[in-house]
Parts: sequence; structure tokens; C-alpha cells
Amino acid sequence: MTSTRQAEQSSSVLRVGVAAGVGTSLELYDFTIYGTAAALVFGDVFFKTGDAWLGTFLSLSTFAAGFVMAPLGAAVFGWIGDRKGRRTALSAAFLLMGLATLGMGVLPAYAVIGVAAPLLLVTLRLLHGVARGGESAGAAVLAIEHAPVHRRGVYGSFVALGSPIGTILANFAFAMVLFLPDEDVRDWGWRLPFLAGGLVLLLGLWVRKGVAESPVFRKMVADEAHDTRVARPLLDVIKSDWRRIGLTAGVNIGLTATTFTLLTFMLSYATASAPEGLGLPRQAIVNGSLLGLACHAILNITAAWLSDRIGRKPVMLTGAVLSLAAALVMFPIASAGSVFAVNTAVVLGFVGTGVLFGPMYTFFAEAFPREKRQSGVGLGYHLGAVLGGGITPMIANRIIAGTGDPLNVGYYLAALLTLSLVCLLFLPETAPARLRRAETRRA
Repeated sequence: MTSTRQAEQSSSVLRVGVAAGVGTSLELYDFTIYGTAAALVFGDVFFKTGDAWLGTFLSLSTFAAGFVMAPLGAAVFGWIGDRKGRRTALSAAFLLMGLATLGMGVLPAYAVIGVAAPLLLVTLRLLHGVARGGESAGAAVLAIEHAPVHRRGVYGSFVALGSPIGTILANFAFAMVLFLPDEDVRDWGWRLPFLAGGLVLLLGLWVRKGVAESPVFRKMVADEAHDTRVARPLLDVIKSDWRRIGLTAGVNIGLTATTFTLLTFMLSYATASAPEGLGLPRQAIVNGSLLGLACHAILNITAAWLSDRIGRKPVMLTGAVLSLAAALVMFPIASAGSVFAVNTAVVLGFVGTGVLFGPMYTFFAEAFPREKRQSGVGLGYHLGAVLGGGITPMIANRIIAGTGDPLNVGYYLAALLTLSLVCLLFLPETAPARLRRAETRRA
């Protein structure tokens, strides 16, 4: 009997973990294949200009559009999650995200339908951004509300782990596509990773169908006479916790800026022709990103596990310091101009962000009361993502265009990571183990 119960609990943990991470995997899979395509081919396919670096800038601008819509998605799906249930919000966000990904894969090029092509591309990016606003925050809340108190960090890491897994799958997909001749990549090969996103969509819908609503939400609505839901969770959380929203956004600014510089901008910088870029082979740089992401994934889990034991803040502060140091050395190393140098810089960057990111979703979810948790986490996280990851590849492109010195990109990242470090210092510890030890000392 005991072994049967243990087997059921293990199966439940596995299913919750996969269900929490699969949406983030699709989210980052889509964002990465889009960012990769934007850096490598969309300038030719959708944005015809006489300046190749400007065409890349325009395509990266549409990448940013997906981030801009995420706070709106956080508001919409946060209301659904806090009022109607975490599962309902996640299912709707995930379906919208998957359909937007498939739509990009079948979108005609500029040469076929003219200016309608980039307009439709932007529309799909906006829809994906709305869905993204409900996905990661909702998955994090669902995961930690299923978790035993002493394992919230590990459960939250399932969501964080979805990011490198989705990105690894995206880089692997494009690594395979890049074996094709350049002309085939531009004509049709770039579409294959988008169409493959349909498989992730089907897997996610199947897995999430078998996961129950979170115990915390069920408890909130179990007794109609004691229903603790609030009518306007977004407005309430802004009114009561606006400082915490701002601080969580600040923490995420530096993280997402560095992450998407590594994922997107570094690819365009390393492969673009001189004087803006280094003129290195695309395949080798994508392979280096895969190695960096593998390190990032391992450190996500390790950092989250450690945060359950010693606290969220000590682990995340360590990650912020490591990321700040990496930002200052990445571009001096990469500017050596070799594949090895660029890939070394990318790995160093992903090591720091892996430690910072591992406990982040759990830390943010614990920071807000359950009645408005999904709204608070979504708004804080995605405001930071807009100001960090959404615009940084675009800004980095213009920094190099304006100054000709890639080291200035590193200084820009270091400034944002300093902001993240300061915001972390002002946020309270949330890990139950750390709080219990503090209470014992006071007693």
C-alpha cells in the first residue's frame, strides 16, 4: 500500500513538473527560433532594405514586440488565474501561444505578399507576447502551489528549467536546418522549427490535461461562504504591493537583458560581416549556445535545490554577482574574434544567469499573497522582461552601430545587472527554511 502511494506521488510530481515546464519550453522555443531567425534570415525574408544591419535591426524590433504585449497578457491571464483557476488560465495561454508559433511557420514572405508579410508577422508576435504573459507566471504559481513547503524551490525550477530546455531544442532545430545550403535556409528551411512547435503544443495539451487544479486555489474556493478570491486582483495587487512589483521587475531586468543578449544578439554579432560583426560561421556559434544552455539548465536545478536549504536571496545574490562579472568580460573575450572565444563568453554568461534564474519563479511567487499571486508575479516578471530582454538585442544592435565598440554592450548589461542586484537587496527573504531559522534565533 505504501509503495503504491509513493509511486502515485512520484508520478504526480513528475506530471506537475512536466506540465509546469512544457509551456515555458514552448515559450522559449518559439522566442529562440524567432530570435535566431530574426538574427539570421528575417532581414532578407520579411524586411527588405538596402542595409543588411538595418534589416536585422528591424527584425529584432519585431522580436521586442512580443515582450511589449506580455504585461497585457499577464493582466488578462492573471485575472483568469486568480478568479477562475490556474489550470484554466494556463490552458488558454498555452493554446494561443502554440497557434501563434504554427502561424509563423506558414506565413508567406515579403516577396510573395509584400508589406502584408511583416505586418502579419508582427501580429503573430503580439499574440504570442499576450500568451507569454499568462504562461510563465501561471506555470510557476501552479507548480509551487502543488509543492510541499520545503520543496518549493525545486518545483519552481521545473518552470525555470523549461527555458533552457526549450532554447536547447530551438538551437538544435536550427543547428539541423543550418546544414542546408544558405539559399534553402532562406527560402524554406527556417520554417521547419516553427512547424515543429506543433509537436510541443500537442504534448503540452496532453500532459496538462492530467494535472489537477492547485490545492491552494481549491482551498480558496472550497467553501462559498469563505471564498477568499478578490474581484479585481490586478488592481488590488498594484494598490497594495506596487513596491514589490517594481522590485521584482527590477530583478528581472538584468537577468532577461543578459539572457537574450546571449541567445539572440550574440548570434547576430558573431555571424554578421565586419565592421559590425565578427563574420564567424553560424553553425559553430549555435553549437556553442547549446553548450552554454546545458550549463544553464544544470545550474537552474542546483541553485533551486540550494535555495530550499539556505534561502532564495543568498543564491540569487550570488547569481547576480556572477552575471555582473560575466557581463564585464564577455565582450572583451568575444572580441578576440574566434569561435572558441565567442563560445567561451557565451558559456560564462549562461553560468551566471543559471544561478540567478533557478530560484526566481519560486521567489517571486512566494512574494505575493495567494489571492492575487498570479497577477502580481505576471506583472512584475513581465515588466522586467520588457525593459530587459525585449529591447536589449535592439539596443545592443544600435550601440555597436553608433559606437563601433562591442564592449559598450557589456557595460550596458552590467548597469542593468547592478539594478537587479540592488532590487534583490531590498526584497525580503521568502524561503520557509530560512524564515524558520530566523524565528528560532529571535526566540
